[in-house]
Amino acid sequence: MREFVPPAARFVDLPAGFAMRRGGRLNGARIAYETVGRLAPERDNAVLVLTGLSPDAHAASHPADTRPGWWEAMVGPGRPVDTDRWYVICLNSLGSCKGSTGPASVDPGTGEPYGPDFPELSMEDIADAAAHTVRALGVERLACVIGTSMGGMSALSLLARHPGLARGHINICGAARALPFAIAVRSLQREAIRSDPHWNGGRYDDAAYPERGMFTARKLGMMTYRSAREWDSRFDRARIAPEDRADDGPYAHEFAVEAYLEGHARRFARRFDPNSYLCLSRCMDRFDLGESAGTGNDTDAGTDAALARVPLEKALVIGVETDILFPLRQQRQIAAGLAAGGADVTFLALDSLEGHDAFLIDTPRFGTPVAKFLAQL
Repeated sequence: MREFVPPAARFVDLPAGFAMRRGGRLNGARIAYETVGRLAPERDNAVLVLTGLSPDAHAASHPADTRPGWWEAMVGPGRPVDTDRWYVICLNSLGSCKGSTGPASVDPGTGEPYGPDFPELSMEDIADAAAHTVRALGVERLACVIGTSMGGMSALSLLARHPGLARGHINICGAARALPFAIAVRSLQREAIRSDPHWNGGRYDDAAYPERGMFTARKLGMMTYRSAREWDSRFDRARIAPEDRADDGPYAHEFAVEAYLEGHARRFARRFDPNSYLCLSRCMDRFDLGESAGTGNDTDAGTDAALARVPLEKALVIGVETDILFPLRQQRQIAAGLAAGGADVTFLALDSLEGHDAFLIDTPRFGTPVAKFLAQL
């Protein structure tokens, strides 16, 4: 089990005995973060970015780490999230393997990685850890919380559990609860990893590692992160050149789309801890803002009521018409629920070809409304 910590990551310690919502406590836990920009003397220009499942805290390049970040096109001087004005804090989620405490971290009680013994994670735990980190950095009220994908879930949880912590919110391709299709996909991803002969009950090492399971899980993910329209326009039925094929077997990869999935899987499989993958994946499945807020389990009415309780001044909610993982109706629900609670809400449905991952790629479509919203805060 390995952690993958960005070189410029900094850390905030969580309180001793940090209580997990579904049971268990963490000692010696920490949250990894990076910042870009300067905090104003009034401490009123902080923007928190909460990420999807796999990113680290390195959202954008800065003097301490000049490598491009995972949201480089959106965060930086003169960019939509303009760090000439905003002090941007990006966190790595609790439960991850990229600096924040998770299954790949050492359990101080045993001196060994937690592995499958890491306490069951909830979205509320991620939110509470994020809120503690923000306050530890001297920020009592954020100008805005931006949540993308899974970060849209943790952002809603944070706003609901810590009322008044933020004035504004940008929710991009997020959801207030998991739906059956996404649960089914993530279930298959977990099954692929756990079925790998090297899984060993989650007690693998670098020599005996569930690589094939991680390959399959990542490929399934990539199929839902992008859209069928993009596959059609990008690959059609193009073949892999014979000299570029990995082998000549009768069932070897033949089509360009297969090579694309294989390449993504190969880059990811040993750069993310499998136990962390399972931990965060299950956490997403179990998230239901209505259940968390006590307004009703597994119903739209309960979710709507919970959203209407979130205290916000302004919100921007963006969805993508080709997103099959967090479909557009989930962003519509977020926008309507927040508006019912009195927030000034702007909702945008973007016709982007790239599906759920569009916010990482289609900067021209996403950048303009994000910049406009932040300029009005």
